[in-house]
Amino acid sequence: MFKALTEPFRHPYPGKLIQQGAGTGRKPKARARNWSGTLGRLWLYLAERKYKLLLVLFMVLLNSGLALLGPYLIGVAVDDYLEGAGGQPWLLFLGGLALAYGATSLTGWLQNIWMIEIAQETVFRLRRDLFAKLHRLPIPFFAKRQQGEIMSRVTNDIDNVSVTLNSSAIQIFSSVLILLGTLTVMLILSPLLTLLTFLVVPLMMLGMRWITGRTGPLFKQRQRDLGELNGYIEETLSGQRIIKAFSREERVIGEFRQRNAAIRESGFWAQAISGFIPKLMNALNNLSFALVAGIGGILAIHGQVTVGVIIVFVEYARQFTRPLNDLANQWNTLLSAIAGAERVFEVMDEPEESRDESGAKVLREVEGAVEFREVSFSYDEERDDDILENISFRAEPGQMIALVGPTGAGKTTLIQLLSRFYEPTKGVITLDGYDLSKITRDSLRGHMAFVLQDSFLFAGTIRENIRYGRLDATDEEVEEAAKLANAHSFITRLAEGYDKRLGVGGDGISQGQKQLLAIARAMLANPSVLVLDEATSSIDTVTELKIQEGLQRLMQGRTSFVIAHRLNTIRQADKILVLQGGKLIEQGDHEALLRQGGFYKELHQGHFEEEGEDTQ
Repeated sequence: MFKALTEPFRHPYPGKLIQQGAGTGRKPKARARNWSGTLGRLWLYLAERKYKLLLVLFMVLLNSGLALLGPYLIGVAVDDYLEGAGGQPWLLFLGGLALAYGATSLTGWLQNIWMIEIAQETVFRLRRDLFAKLHRLPIPFFAKRQQGEIMSRVTNDIDNVSVTLNSSAIQIFSSVLILLGTLTVMLILSPLLTLLTFLVVPLMMLGMRWITGRTGPLFKQRQRDLGELNGYIEETLSGQRIIKAFSREERVIGEFRQRNAAIRESGFWAQAISGFIPKLMNALNNLSFALVAGIGGILAIHGQVTVGVIIVFVEYARQFTRPLNDLANQWNTLLSAIAGAERVFEVMDEPEESRDESGAKVLREVEGAVEFREVSFSYDEERDDDILENISFRAEPGQMIALVGPTGAGKTTLIQLLSRFYEPTKGVITLDGYDLSKITRDSLRGHMAFVLQDSFLFAGTIRENIRYGRLDATDEEVEEAAKLANAHSFITRLAEGYDKRLGVGGDGISQGQKQLLAIARAMLANPSVLVLDEATSSIDTVTELKIQEGLQRLMQGRTSFVIAHRLNTIRQADKILVLQGGKLIEQGDHEALLRQGGFYKELHQGHFEEEGEDTQ
């Protein structure tokens, strides 16, 4: 968000996208990279309901055939009338016409109902697979992207696919079949008039190619702009307190207007240019009608065709260009759906969190001995800018290990390596003598618990949030954990008690109460290794005492890693690791480090001079 508030928003002018697609022979940067591949992958989802899909295709085929039958019957009836045929054929004609159009309506209704069912099932599986994929992706994936942009792929982009499958898929199939059927009948009736009708087709194809070559990149750009806008909205809503605290409302509104204008710009050009398609089709349709009617009339005068054939041809000429017009009208939706599907499959193709090695050990019991041996880490392995460099230390079971150092020293990164959110670029980390890379992640994290500075709570009851530490815990065990964490007293004072519903992020209770619930959740998990990341920061003194008491109970008998800026909270640590610039420069207990007179002593003296306390 800070970047969004301090840097002006810049949007690539859509005119550049238009120009890139205009006869240069170069692939526009914003164009979908693999349309055929994207459509092929969508087909794999559709094919899971292939039998019902075949039934839909049969209905489309039948519907298209019946649509062709109506004009043919009309032409036959006109010729019979002009030849002087009497009453009975008219009754057959009317009955056949009513049956044809009635069957057309029925088959059209059935194909729509079945296709909607197939489309919703397909989108259901697509959204399910995407959501499951998100939970198999590593933490770095989420660290590099805005949450709102990811949400846009799960919602807006998949909705675009849904709209296309619901409304456009049948239309496209039907249009193709009608085109083929109409062409066949026209050739049988009069090859010459068919050739006249076909004179407008090259013009249609050239016009379509010119227009779609410019709208494809623009629809892709619109989807990206929409994702960026969603990310910005989510970010600003989450940061409302900061925005109001610094009175940045007008700046945020201005940034929103720019992003909103970017969507308007790309959406305008995409829709405006693609809007030429139906206009072009209508003009060429009228041209085709004029050619068929004019030259067909001349041919009828000379007895080369009948009036009925001309009537049939006029109707078929319209039926021939109508599917092309329908395809053109659906093209906008199809382009948007392909762009959305491609963005979905981009996430699907992201490398997942590395799988556990074959034969990885499942830890049943953990004592809690942790060792780092010459561990280094860099977010970019190709660059020589290690965040941690040659870190070595050992934590015995049940020890309290404190991590201190200035901001950016690598304290939180070290913890993330221990939990395997990231993997070290060099060195080995062991737990009870086992290399972490040879332990299954589930069993490793199943023996760990975290109490962070900003404890996240889910929308739901207090009882459900505590039970998140162990889903099979009974109500009695939940309440016992709350008592050990000093949370029971404030919970029982609430009107609904443990059944009080919290908003997203735990809205409805104070920050200190959230921390107590987080401690209760960790207490219920009964971990062997505990991580406390500045768990008492920004808490008042009275609440801090309650939290500290709960933390002492939680840490008892467990290997604990504590990150704290308040040095008075780590005096009792068995070992203090002093980090600076990604290096472990000192380690030892509180008294030993003070005697060394090194960087820890400087931190200690500076901290307590600010607090006005005795440093001894």
